[in-house]
Amino acid sequence: MGEASMEAENTDAGIESKDTDGQKLKVMASFYPMYDFAVKIGGDKAEVTNMVPAGTEPHDWEPAAADIKNLEEAALFVYSGGGMEHWVEDVLASLETKKLVSVEASAGVTLRSGHIHDEEEHKGAEEHTEEEEHGHDHGQFDPHVWLSPVNAKKEMENIKNAYVKADPENKDYYEKNYQTYTAEFDKLDQEYKDTLSALPNKSIVVSHEAFGYLCDAYGLTQMGIEGLSPDSEPDPARMAEIIDFVKANHVKVIFFEELVSPKVAETIAAETGAQTRVLNPLEGLSDEELKNGADYFSVMEDNLKQLKAALE
Repeated sequence: MGEASMEAENTDAGIESKDTDGQKLKVMASFYPMYDFAVKIGGDKAEVTNMVPAGTEPHDWEPAAADIKNLEEAALFVYSGGGMEHWVEDVLASLETKKLVSVEASAGVTLRSGHIHDEEEHKGAEEHTEEEEHGHDHGQFDPHVWLSPVNAKKEMENIKNAYVKADPENKDYYEKNYQTYTAEFDKLDQEYKDTLSALPNKSIVVSHEAFGYLCDAYGLTQMGIEGLSPDSEPDPARMAEIIDFVKANHVKVIFFEELVSPKVAETIAAETGAQTRVLNPLEGLSDEELKNGADYFSVMEDNLKQLKAALE
């Protein structure tokens, strides 16, 4: 993988990184799904911090000095990898601590190619260069692995293993928590299979191409308005292509996400007579969602309802 699982060079990290007076393990998570999974595994043994503030789109977020300081003091750092956190490699290389255990949660997941529009790969070389200069390019892979429940389960397993390394004396506790959520992932996966396989339509139009792993898992096809980067703007030719696709495939719903402006989705909906609905890529939740107790499973359940309504 492009970002190796860069664990600190130490042999007794876990024993040394947890205070002997019983304080909770200090855990830093790169953005919302990693935070949610780390909270579920860590339970009351861990104090988990989500580095990206609620309501903030994480693709171009970068850590501030205070975040670096917190990483220096942490026992465990959880990130997804696959190009999602473009800053990880440089930041981990800059840390002075030798006690930090870090885990690339997507290790072991087969990554999708990041070049979604094959016909544009060659002629769009200049555009890709421009994207890289602005920090929008995810490189070789699609990083949104957590949107497949099967992949998310693998990510949580890797996170669990990292907890065990950082805090081996509580291994049984972390293993038990993981087994609890394994059943939840399996149940969610089966619900998606049962619901989506029976629907007549299989094409969805989304504001950005975050849903490739979900579509691959359940036989759907995504047409992304704005590529892998949610803040990139489609040109007129791309807009025309999307509009033609919506009309030809009788698409009823244009999906957008709460952390990104719905303007383009609304324009296409107005042109085609489609509706707009939210499909959440779980890159970050709002303060209101968090206060209402939303988590990975509740959002994915809601996503399934939205997909069902759009594809019936």
